Amino acid sequence: MSTVTKKPLSMPDAFVILFFVMILAAVASHLVPAGSFTLLEPAPAAEGAAKLKGKIDPDSFSFVNDSQQGVPLFAEGGGIGFFNYAFEGLVSGNKWGSAIGVVAFILLTGGAFGIIMKTGAIHNGILALIDKTKRMEFLFIPLMFGLFSLGGAVFGMGEEAIAFCIVLLPLMLALGYDAITTVLVTYVATQIGFATSWMNPFNVAIAQGIAEIPLMSGKDLRVVMWAVFTLFGIIFTMRYAAKVKANPELSLSFATDQKLRAQQSAEAKNSYSRLDSVILLAFFAGLIWIIWGVTTRQYYIPEIASQFFTIGIVIAVIAVLGKRLSMNDAADGFKHGAAELLPAALIVGMAKGIVLLLGGDEADSPSVLNTLLYYSGQALGDLPAFLSAWLMLIIQSVINFFVASGSGQAALTMPLIAPLADLVGLSRQIAVLAFQLGDGLTNCIIPTSAALIGCLGVVRVDWTVWFRFVWKLQLWLFALASAFMFLAVAIGYQ
Repeated sequence: MSTVTKKPLSMPDAFVILFFVMILAAVASHLVPAGSFTLLEPAPAAEGAAKLKGKIDPDSFSFVNDSQQGVPLFAEGGGIGFFNYAFEGLVSGNKWGSAIGVVAFILLTGGAFGIIMKTGAIHNGILALIDKTKRMEFLFIPLMFGLFSLGGAVFGMGEEAIAFCIVLLPLMLALGYDAITTVLVTYVATQIGFATSWMNPFNVAIAQGIAEIPLMSGKDLRVVMWAVFTLFGIIFTMRYAAKVKANPELSLSFATDQKLRAQQSAEAKNSYSRLDSVILLAFFAGLIWIIWGVTTRQYYIPEIASQFFTIGIVIAVIAVLGKRLSMNDAADGFKHGAAELLPAALIVGMAKGIVLLLGGDEADSPSVLNTLLYYSGQALGDLPAFLSAWLMLIIQSVINFFVASGSGQAALTMPLIAPLADLVGLSRQIAVLAFQLGDGLTNCIIPTSAALIGCLGVVRVDWTVWFRFVWKLQLWLFALASAFMFLAVAIGYQ
């Protein structure tokens, strides 16, 4: 008698999930009428606001009289259709953001790090560093988490975490942690800082400007909130990291981590040498150049991608002159690094394609998103203050799935949510708080976040694996956010 062994159930691939979301978006485009708003005036002159077209008139919503409502199966002439979504998503946007800019950023940065990793210098340097700092290892996670959270709070660090995931992954693996810990310490930390910031120019400053309240106002509560969320994130990460270090097989990324460890060992051709020092000095000089550019020159995706490409070329030249690599080896390293991140780049484009099926995220262009936002906002008018504040948080969290850009979501939602706050007896400061918490914290889980998918791609963790891990953390973060929303209402936050 033969027995049939059942295959264990597994989460569907991220591409499969996005495909079914795409089907829902296409159906919604036929069932929900598209609407649009009128733009009034240029956006506030806060840093980053140059990317916004203007401020919408919340009373100007109107449906579009179009008999051809809904996307067709296939569109000609460069139109948006059901089967066009992947291509249109990949080529949408511009070099400053999703999708084409982030796709190029991921591929070029991955290629540059492919060269760097092929030299073996990072692996050799990590082993030497661990050997000399064994007694200070316990400070590593809280220090890194705190710094990345501060980066998110001060200058809106987000996409930059992709590169730091590549940098820190080998060190994390060598210390006995896993790829998931790497994403927690870098990307999740930046998003906690981003969501709880008191001065972030890309979300709080723009939202306060649109809501017509003073910039940097209400910072006392936000500073406390940042400290509470960051401390919670550090404790959560340290507990998880300790558990994984004690029993590595508990990690959901154990299989891929083992492959990466084996690959790193194979790439470590020599013990630490003078050539490794030269390569690492060039690498860290490049990182200082990038940090300087971001903080003082407002460098963003185009410049940072080009900087990493330059670092890769410089290190390739050093490795070739030092006879560590041949020119063909350097080229192979670039191709291999870019190829490993191709799935992440494709997901970024396909996620953007879903938004396009709904009509896009521009307030003055007909879209299903505009209609859903308008009616969601109207529903808040008759509810008690505490419930309205909490529902504002939920609405902003849901909208962030489709509009992952902080500045874009501020431009789309704040002209509606701010006046509604007046109607239900809430301050506009509370409306801004709901926006920043809903916008920032959900970036830790949504597959439409280009930065999240980029970080997961470079550490070789599929989004479905990440979802199995992060949903509990997301619930905790939402509970904390809800508590701060209720506190803000209770104290009459202004």
